[in-house]
Amino acid sequence: MDNFLTNIYKWYNLNKRDLPWRKDSDPYKIWLSEIILQQTRVEQGKNYFNRFINSYPTVKELALAHEDEVLKLWQGLGYYSRARNLHASAKIIASQYNGEFPNDYKSILALKGVGPYTAAAVASIAFNLPYAVVDGNIYRVLSRFFGIDTPIDSSKGRKEFQEMAEELIQNQDPGMHNQALMEFGALQCVPKSPKCENCPVVDSCFAFKNNGINQLPVKEKKTKQRHRYFYYYLYDMGDSILLDKRSGNDIWQNLYQLPLIEHEKALSDSELLKADPPLKSSEINIKTISAQKKHILSHQIIHAKLIYLEVQPNFNNPSPLIRVNKKDISKFAVSRLVEQFLQETGLGQ
Repeated sequence: MDNFLTNIYKWYNLNKRDLPWRKDSDPYKIWLSEIILQQTRVEQGKNYFNRFINSYPTVKELALAHEDEVLKLWQGLGYYSRARNLHASAKIIASQYNGEFPNDYKSILALKGVGPYTAAAVASIAFNLPYAVVDGNIYRVLSRFFGIDTPIDSSKGRKEFQEMAEELIQNQDPGMHNQALMEFGALQCVPKSPKCENCPVVDSCFAFKNNGINQLPVKEKKTKQRHRYFYYYLYDMGDSILLDKRSGNDIWQNLYQLPLIEHEKALSDSELLKADPPLKSSEINIKTISAQKKHILSHQIIHAKLIYLEVQPNFNNPSPLIRVNKKDISKFAVSRLVEQFLQETGLGQ
């Protein structure tokens, strides 16, 4: 086991990426990077990290931001609950800790949107505390090297891998240890076609010796995806359009969107022409109906169309819909799906 870690550490020192959140041990930057990278590739995440740090250099400044500003900055990353939780936690840090990031595992874990993995990452990297992280990369490295076939998405598997990770962590530099294992999984022991030919631990790797690279790690559950059918209506009033703000406990909460009707099944264009739009008027002209767009989320597949309506400038829109000048559309945080529809109509950013 010691040789395994020694070789991983040597590999890390030679191959680690130059990432902006590795420049120092600022817990705010490390926390921000971990939240962004929960569901985002590093290359895309770097750009968003830099945007946030440029806009909000400290957690106090993030706490003072308006939620709409935070969501707009997050636009395109998806999983928007991360942004809302990030903002809520910044407010907690500002009010309860006087803007100083909490420096113990339990307090970090108590922040909104922070689970055991993120708490361990921040505690170990920022404060050198011996808490082991277990993410997808580490599941893959440990399952292959040690030959663990317990499903990683089972309670037994999560416990077994966590115990293994805790057994491996070194007290002298837990932050480096965690980053080395994660980086090794991200760059070397990758999901498909890992670089076994120049792997520093291949001679002792169970999966390589037993031709089991493609069988490990094991998952027992398949994600069930729900199909939904969205019909967006663009009310073009000359120099303005109508937007709505999503509410409730659903996808894209608190983001803006075009007026929407959801149906239980896909509707043909002829059926859409017969269907009632969200807002009725005797002076509505249907300009176009878009082709159906497929938008895939982790647990849902959205099938969407855009119905482009021309209406008179004096069209009376009821609350809570808001009239937005076309020049100001870019100021509103919208989902990637709505952004694509707006771009296709020439209204996007």
